[in-house]
Amino acid sequence: MADISDDLIMLERSAEEERAKLAGLDGEEHAAQWRRWYDASVTFQAAVTAYAKETGQARNEVEQAVKKAVRHADEDPAE
Repeated sequence: MADISDDLIMLERSAEEERAKLAGLDGEEHAAQWRRWYDASVTFQAAVTAYAKETGQARNEVEQAVKKAVRHADEDPAE
């Protein structure tokens, strides 16, 4: 398993929280929230890429390790 940082976990949690807020929204509210989720996801993906490069780890392994840590630590915020 890849080594991961607390910062990556925080960024993935933030993206998941923004995704969960999409539930039940429509129209302009949905579009605005989708953009917040998208921005959080892009930030997370960029951080994963940079971290993997800095540490010499495989990017996909870092991403999988972070997602696993976040999704198994707590209940899915979308539920």
